[in-house]
Amino acid sequence: MLNLGIRSLLNRRFVVALTVLSIALSVFLVIGVERLRTSAKESFARSASGIDLIVAARGDPVQILMGTVFGVGSAGPGIGWHSYEEITGLPLVEWAVPILLGDNHRGFPVVGTTTDYFDRFRYGGGKALEFASGNAFAAASGAVVGSEVAARFGYSTGTSIVNAHGAGTVAFDMHDEAPFVIVGVLAPTGTAVDRTVIVSVEGFDRLHRGSHDDGDETLDPFGTAAENNAPSEKLDYGTSKATGQGTQQSESESEDRYMPSRINAVYVGLTDRAAVLSVQRVIDEYLPEPLTAVLPNVALLQLWSITGAAEAALLAMAFAVALAGITGMIVMISASLDARRREFAILRSIGAAPRRIFALIVVESLLVTAIGIVLGLIVLNLVSVLLEPWFTGAFGFILDSRLLSLHEGFLVLAILVAGAGASILPAARVYRMTLVDGLAFRL
Repeated sequence: MLNLGIRSLLNRRFVVALTVLSIALSVFLVIGVERLRTSAKESFARSASGIDLIVAARGDPVQILMGTVFGVGSAGPGIGWHSYEEITGLPLVEWAVPILLGDNHRGFPVVGTTTDYFDRFRYGGGKALEFASGNAFAAASGAVVGSEVAARFGYSTGTSIVNAHGAGTVAFDMHDEAPFVIVGVLAPTGTAVDRTVIVSVEGFDRLHRGSHDDGDETLDPFGTAAENNAPSEKLDYGTSKATGQGTQQSESESEDRYMPSRINAVYVGLTDRAAVLSVQRVIDEYLPEPLTAVLPNVALLQLWSITGAAEAALLAMAFAVALAGITGMIVMISASLDARRREFAILRSIGAAPRRIFALIVVESLLVTAIGIVLGLIVLNLVSVLLEPWFTGAFGFILDSRLLSLHEGFLVLAILVAGAGASILPAARVYRMTLVDGLAFRL
């Protein structure tokens, strides 16, 4: 039966090829849309998996999440350094990492932070950041770049880079008077970190206020305190708690540390995640200035609810194309029935039972659907491999590299079953054809 079905399809290869292409396009769109959706969600979830709270100025949680974690949009007007110190001193706070935003390097976001960022940041369910080469910055002029930034521009340790004020590709003011030197390149993570340039809080802040506040453009923003009459070059922020100790720096040490006037946000990790709501309430009720403590997972759920309508529309369009492909196969089979009535009559005359003729139509339909599915998956995976660098660079997430995930497998099975079901109607027509009707067929 299978061999007969293959030969029958080869005799109608042109029409069959068009039907196969239609089904392949359907599979490409349905699985492609689903793969994009799941890859984006998984990448977003991985990026914020190690952060219990994100604290920023009073604002929308989704906007804060997008601005501070993914470098999209703005994180708001910022908060005072004293607020960061107060947050760090809360009893249930294990660690707190300051975040400064507002610069970009050739379209990639620049983040100002402390070396605690590399120790505390987690992604993908608990993985720590690793260096492909070099290490964390030890001076204000040092920078660490993500894997995508390094690959895009061919950067390595020792390369000098210049940042610009502004978000995205918008550059209001090039800071070419104070280039940073790359001291480390991070290993790939599949998150927004790959698209980030990371510098110290001191380097970021001095770049914006050091020379301009003094009105002397000849000052080196990264110069020593004696040279520029600026705070100490020592990268010591004096607010991180020692693990399990909760100790603070002495007053003499705190007098020497560098303290920017304002920061954009704070990543917070707790000693007990079960207490996250109580800590959130304490921060939201902070009196000196209005703050918002964002739970990353809750903000992500809000983001998915916002984008849910667009996702549903894309999936609906993909399934509409799939339905059109299946409908085209029904039309192809039905249109060929009249031309094949003599063929069916001959098969009946040599002893083929009506159910075998019925099975032949179903087998042909399954073959066309299966070939279309395989072709669609091959094209999809080839396109995924070719476009993955672009998606990583433009959106900061990696497309799923698996040939077929479990959920995608169910979608493929549904299309295959739909293809088999589509053959029932034309097969039923063949089943009702009588031997006399076939032998008496006239052109």
